[in-house]
Parts: sequence; C-alpha cells; structure tokens
Amino acid sequence: MPNEAASDHEALARRLYAALAEGDAGTLREILHPEFAGLATDGLPLGLGGPHVGPEAMMREVWWKIGRHYRARAEPAQLLPLADGGLLVLGRYTGAARDGGGVLDAAFAHVLRFRDGRLSELAQYTDSQRWAQALPPEPNGQRALHALTYGAADGVATIRLHRPAIDLALVEDLYEAVFRAAADPGARAVVLCSAGPSLCTGGDLAMFARLPRAELPGRLRQMIDLYHLALERLTSMDAPVVCAVRGAAAGRGLGLVHVADIVVAAEDAKFTLGYAALGLASDGGNSWFLPRVVGLRRAQLLLLNRVLTGPEALEWGLVTEVRPAVAVEDRALELARQLAAGPTEAFGRMKRLLRDSWTTDLPGQLSAETAQMTAAGASDDAAEGIAAFAAKRPPAFRGR
Repeated sequence: MPNEAASDHEALARRLYAALAEGDAGTLREILHPEFAGLATDGLPLGLGGPHVGPEAMMREVWWKIGRHYRARAEPAQLLPLADGGLLVLGRYTGAARDGGGVLDAAFAHVLRFRDGRLSELAQYTDSQRWAQALPPEPNGQRALHALTYGAADGVATIRLHRPAIDLALVEDLYEAVFRAAADPGARAVVLCSAGPSLCTGGDLAMFARLPRAELPGRLRQMIDLYHLALERLTSMDAPVVCAVRGAAAGRGLGLVHVADIVVAAEDAKFTLGYAALGLASDGGNSWFLPRVVGLRRAQLLLLNRVLTGPEALEWGLVTEVRPAVAVEDRALELARQLAAGPTEAFGRMKRLLRDSWTTDLPGQLSAETAQMTAAGASDDAAEGIAAFAAKRPPAFRGR
C-alpha cells in the first residue's frame, strides 16, 4: 500500500507540473484539494511570496501572476517520497521574464502533501533573487500591453481591443487589463470596446491554420483557460461592466458580451458563433450563458451558425440597447460614468444575487438576499443613500 500511495502521489505531481506548463486551470481545479494551502518563498518579487490559502488564491496570486510576468516553466528532475507520505520535488525554473527582462534559471524544492487523493499543500523554496533579477527595471507589478490599451479616468476603466481576432497575445493582455481594473479602487465601472471596426471576430483562425495538427489542442487549452479566467474575473468584480459592440461579436468574442452587465450595440452589429463551420465545440462561456439568456431552443444557433443583427440581438435579450454605430461608444461611456457614481459595493451584491439565482432554489435565494441586504445595510453607501433620500438631495456614493 505505501508503494501504491507513493506511485499515486508521483502521478498527481506530474499532472500538476504538466498543468502548470499548459496553463490548464481545469486540471488544477481537479487535482487541488478544496482546502489547499500554498506557501511561496518569502522575498519573491511582485508580492508572490508568503501563504496563499485555497486553490483559486494560489492560481490567481502566484501561478497566473507568474504567467503575466514570465515565460517560464517548472521542470521537475527528482521526485522523492517522504516518510510522512509527502513528496519532495527537486528541479529548476527555466525561461525568461517578459517585456525585455532577463533569463530566469533558478533551482527549486517543492514539498507536496496530499489528502483524499488530491494535492493539499505545496511549499516552495527557490532563489528569490534570481526571480527579481530577471525582471525588467521597475515593473510596478504590471506588464506591458501590446494587443489592447488600458486607461482609467472619472472612475471608469476602459479596456480597448486593438486587434479583432483573439490570439495568445490578446488573451494575455486581457487578463492583465482585467487584473488592473479589479485591483484599482478608483475603477468603479469598466468599459469593454474596440479600437477597430469590430469588437471581436473570434479566434485567430489564420494562426490555427499555421499550427501543426498535433499542437492545436494544446494551444487551444492554453488560450482558453487564460481567457476564461479573465471572463470569470469580470463577472466577479463589484464594478459594473459595460460592453460597446460595433461590427462583429463572434465566437469566443461573444464572451465579452456575456460577462457585461450592460451591452450597447450598433444597429448594424453582427452576432454569431461559427463553431459548427470549423468543427469545433464552444468556449467563451457561450454554452452557459446562451441558454440562460435566450432560452435553450434559441441557443441552438450554436448548431446553425445563424447571424443576428443588432435589433435581433436586442429582441433576443443578448444586448441592452441599440444605437447608431457612431454613437455606440459615447453611449457606453455615458452609462459607465453614471454607474461609476453609484454604490459600487451594492452593485457587486446585486450582481452576485442575480448570477447565483440561476442555480439556487427559492429558499436559498431568499436566504442569500437576507445576507446580502443585511451586509449592504452596514455600508457607508447605505447610510449616505438613506440620508440623501431624507434630505431630498442626490446621494454622493463612495463605492468600494
């Protein structure tokens, strides 16, 4: 039995390092114990060091942050069983920092512990100075953006896509921009828009066509996992998200529409999926959002590759309002500024209640409303809103 357990632990460890190399969030969630605890080496740059409690915290605060700033991988060389059932993994981190940084070559020792057939602890020991030396000067916790621009003014964070097709560079930039917006207390609303004539035409098919057939599944997983993390982060933010759609919103690009709280579309905008024409399935949250927003029967447009116009998308409930193309972005910014002046924390509670209602029974939803309403009632914004109502003046909310 001990040898069998050691073999299972070694197989689990190898799955861990393969998933980290591929950015495979699905496998990581599968193999990490719900009570997982990570400990990264003190002194690591970018706030990576210290304890990180829970699978999501470890992925968000360590592994994905490493991916934002480095192109590196952990290469295990020796896996040594420990007397207590754990595993000591010795190896090296190799690669380089992004955006003009230097080479990374640092030895590591990982102590892994297991519970209920899953990884429950990971303690990392590595040369923090080598990690810091590889970074370009004064990164300020942010990596340079190449495929989109990010800006914040008047309480509104604007994420503007500069290429219509989603490739790895755009996905990496989107995650970086969403990370900035989520971490910025001054960003009380977010606008998603494009610099070109279309919001998003879907995946970069030209890039897919250049790949050897055997490499396509791995590249798809690498891109989709990081893209899905960005979409999840947008849905979980307190700050409302407004999406401006000009031209096309296609394929996985529809995910940007789905995660927005308000969508302003051009009259001549086109909404389509296109997976069936490519022999692919679905990503970008389409299979989850569409049946909930438009109904299961209409969601069969996945199969038929139907193209919806802006007015049709409004009728189906995919968008909030339709405007002439020249007015779309101005209207989106107007709405975002209006929302940014509102009670952002309360908005976040409303968003969570609405989202969770899709999978919660009535007693559970009523209980959640009680909890969220009570917590909101203790906020400064609630006190301000009630006082402003009594004084018959506009409220001055501070949000988060």
